[in-house]
Amino acid sequence: MKDIKNDEKLNMLNHSCAHLLAHAVKHLYPEAKFWVGPVIEDGFYYDIDLGDKSLSEEDFPKIEKEMKKISKDNKLIKRIELSKEEALDMFKDDPYKIDLINRMDENDTVISAYKQGDFIDLCRGPHVESTKLIKHFKLLKVSGAYWKGDSKNKMLQRVYGICFENENDLNEYLEFLEEAKKRDHKKLGKELGLFMMSEYGPGFPFFLHNGMILRNELENFWYKEHKKEGYQFVKTPIMLNKDLWELSGHWFNYRENMYTSQIDDKVFAIKPMNCPGGMLVYKNSLYSYKDLPLRVGELGQVHRHEASGALNGLFRVRTFTQDDAHIFMTQDQIESEVIRLINFIDRVYSVFGLSYSIELSTRPEEKYIGELEIWNKSEKALEDACHKAGHECKINPGDGAFYGPKLDFHIKDSLGRVWQCGTIQLDMNLPERFDLTYIDSDGSKKRPVMLHRVIFGSIERFIGILIEHYAGAFPLWLSPNQVNIIPVNNLIHMDYAKKIMQELDNNEIRVTLDESDEKFGYKMRQSVMSKVPYTLILGDNEMKDDTISYRHRGSTETKNMKLDEFISMLKEEIKTKKNN
Repeated sequence: MKDIKNDEKLNMLNHSCAHLLAHAVKHLYPEAKFWVGPVIEDGFYYDIDLGDKSLSEEDFPKIEKEMKKISKDNKLIKRIELSKEEALDMFKDDPYKIDLINRMDENDTVISAYKQGDFIDLCRGPHVESTKLIKHFKLLKVSGAYWKGDSKNKMLQRVYGICFENENDLNEYLEFLEEAKKRDHKKLGKELGLFMMSEYGPGFPFFLHNGMILRNELENFWYKEHKKEGYQFVKTPIMLNKDLWELSGHWFNYRENMYTSQIDDKVFAIKPMNCPGGMLVYKNSLYSYKDLPLRVGELGQVHRHEASGALNGLFRVRTFTQDDAHIFMTQDQIESEVIRLINFIDRVYSVFGLSYSIELSTRPEEKYIGELEIWNKSEKALEDACHKAGHECKINPGDGAFYGPKLDFHIKDSLGRVWQCGTIQLDMNLPERFDLTYIDSDGSKKRPVMLHRVIFGSIERFIGILIEHYAGAFPLWLSPNQVNIIPVNNLIHMDYAKKIMQELDNNEIRVTLDESDEKFGYKMRQSVMSKVPYTLILGDNEMKDDTISYRHRGSTETKNMKLDEFISMLKEEIKTKKNN
């Protein structure tokens, strides 16, 4: 999938198409006013105020028709330079543009606008030369968006679209969207009985029986792999005193996203992250240099207040479980520990067939803490560790946190979509705030270096990604139901089917038995729709020979074998975590 935003040609084309959209909307709805229309990774959007009118996707054909008409008219797109006074006068009847103009940098003595036919809008540009170059586009969806992202402001209508240089690229992208729609984790989550949402808890997911099986398998895998890497495990409280959050800095920098309560006349906050609790765990014991590196992992549930409009299935929720780890070490151990982490993350992602790229975010230009020497050393250590682990890393200058540089892992799913999941983050802030120390070889107290680290990022979000990555057809080891048994004739073959089921269950194979009175063809279709990896078909021949016949998911071929052979085959597939 192409990154529209970072492709120079496509960026300009989509930026121009956003203006074409606004131009068409203005023709159709003369009262319309516009906020901003930026280019994003997968196209563009424009925030529109239509007063009391509401747009829906049913309105898209007439808007696209008008866009095509303007495109065909071959309107030249001209840049106009204005003074602030001229701009304020030109847009005096548009409160949104007035706000934009007044918030511009005082050093900007020239304000640019772009004109095409009878439409003009503020814009830095650049744009294509003429509307005739904007031919291959599609409006995709409309949603609500608060002006300036503030829920206290008016709700605007955000129309999304996409534009390409040729029809073939557009059609390929639309086919991709159709496939993505089929894989929508919210749709599949409901169909496969994985999770649900309720109006009684917006943003708080309910994991159902099948979803809990999948989740438990994922978490068990996490624990086993971390045990191999020498991690200790802890569980920190979900609610802690306000004083702790003031000490960590979260109270002053993250208060609006935190849920609070009062206990015995004292203010407590539900944790939005696990880190401060991890600091208390470290301070609970005394450590020497011989104890380092100390690797401490926690699957910790956190709560963050998200705007209701931002909630999206498992991708954006108000409570989730972070697969956190805090690693305490000496400065000399940074490089070796990061190399070990990268190799660990690589091993985990490979199990799911996920490729990835790494991005190094470096020191911010102004607001940062810590000595410049330590920053330089830390950044070099992270970069060198990437290279020594056999990976390149793209430099993202100035985008590190104020407390340290970080490596971000961007995974790519089966549709080519990119998700930021893993992070290795160096922290020079919390060890200082919490006065963390260790005893060095000379008996002196030293400050440990600390890494924050996640691999999945969020269990919930990662499950959502996996649902779409696999299109709900999970590999055998993850699949909530691994085998479905269909007796050809309930009256004749049910007892044999129950015997097979019991044997599979005794071998810890997750199995279901279709005892319905439906016809065989219907049962097979239901089994296929449930995306179960193996379907057993048991009839006269199987009973006679004391065998089983099975179909593997995605195949119409039926194979026959002894049950013990089948069980051995499944166990090997589960053990190796074979992908589909």
